[in-house]
Amino acid sequence: MIVLVLLGLLALVAGGCACVVWAERGGPRWARVVAAATLGAGELLRASGKNRRRGLDRSSDGDGE
Repeated sequence: MIVLVLLGLLALVAGGCACVVWAERGGPRWARVVAAATLGAGELLRASGKNRRRGLDRSSDGDGE
């Protein structure tokens, strides 16, 4: 079951990346919408990763090392 979920996620990521390239080359409107959603999701993931790392850095500062 988890393999199917991961394959579905991989298909969504690959499709999103393809839409980003296609939209950059002047693709149809729906491809530009999917590309914008893909880029927005990437920015959210990047921001959450930065926040997670900041939280880990703060927790390690208080241990006296």
